[in-house]
Amino acid sequence: MTEKTGTTGTTETTGTTGTTETTETTGTTETTETTGTTETTETTGTTGTTGTTGTTGTTDTTGTTDKYDVVVVGGGAAGLSAALVLGRARRRTLVVDAGEPRNAPSAHMHGFLSRDGMSPAGFLAAGREEIARYGVGLVRDRAVDAVRDAAGEFDVALAGGRTVHARHLVVATGLRDELPAVPGVAERFGRDVLHCPYCHGWEVRDRAFGVLATSPLSVHQALMVTQWSEDVTLFLHRVGEAELSDDDLRRLAAAGVHVVPGEVAGLVVEDDRLSGVRLAGGTPSGGGTTHAREVLFVAPRALPRTDLLRGLGAELRETPFGTYPVIDERGLTTVPGLWAAGNAGGFAEQVINAASRGYRAGAAINGELLFTDLDAAVAAQSTAHSTARR
Repeated sequence: MTEKTGTTGTTETTGTTGTTETTETTGTTETTETTGTTETTETTGTTGTTGTTGTTGTTDTTGTTDKYDVVVVGGGAAGLSAALVLGRARRRTLVVDAGEPRNAPSAHMHGFLSRDGMSPAGFLAAGREEIARYGVGLVRDRAVDAVRDAAGEFDVALAGGRTVHARHLVVATGLRDELPAVPGVAERFGRDVLHCPYCHGWEVRDRAFGVLATSPLSVHQALMVTQWSEDVTLFLHRVGEAELSDDDLRRLAAAGVHVVPGEVAGLVVEDDRLSGVRLAGGTPSGGGTTHAREVLFVAPRALPRTDLLRGLGAELRETPFGTYPVIDERGLTTVPGLWAAGNAGGFAEQVINAASRGYRAGAAINGELLFTDLDAAVAAQSTAHSTARR
């Protein structure tokens, strides 16, 4: 299941797991998270935050800036996974969650071992409960700006007026799917208008598939979905037949994919189910030929949420699927201390891949912090010894 960022609202959860009680609310309402004898209080707005994680952590009492080892922007699979690793490493960590998961339109996620069929909302709720056990803070807010100070650390401004300070910053803000402007597509997205056969193909197998072309690359999508149905029609929409290569045409024919030229005017829905794809033209009312289809696959335009990365000077690279930061195998960008995980760092990160990326970044950050502090301690001892000998 691809990690998705939609436009749906924030899911609020209140529950008790073991000795951990989590209450999360939006606005300026206080959020209290208790784990054993460790209490972390996260408050939106400009009020300060008091937190204790194991025996580490720094508390700022000025009421304007809260100091953390790591701030994670984004509360999806990548962000929560990074936060979980950091919390278990006794790092004072804050997750800033705007509540815009990419997979919100989907009722279920698939392909995540041991979590196959789980709802995206349920998955994230479980993740929030898990990070709370280790004293990780979570605030429902949006990071609107970030600056890197002279020491190479980060001040992150939140929409609610609060500023948080971090030695390292993880950007796990995902991406937004821009759907084709065809009537009915957005309304059915995540139900019978789909984009990923690995995420949803099994559930709709052997039905009449359509594929709505958004570029010549849609040929690849049409060929892929033939693994789940033998009845596949590629609607070229605004892609010209001349834009398809000879190899494309030969493969489509070999796969038994029917190619239909012409612009798609809209979808036909009956009894809350997709029943057809209607072409433009035809009657004066705009009705054209309708092709009976039960499922429609589309390829949304990916819009990575890279504003924070761009603003901090991270090098970006252009790909056919959007603009993403240049990162190493751990997720470190070209800016020291600035990390990217999940769909903020690449297009093809399903939920399980995004969680893995977050885990890897979290472990790497803990190592970076540990050895930075050890090197500073060694340097301080060396200076002290030199002074004492004078």
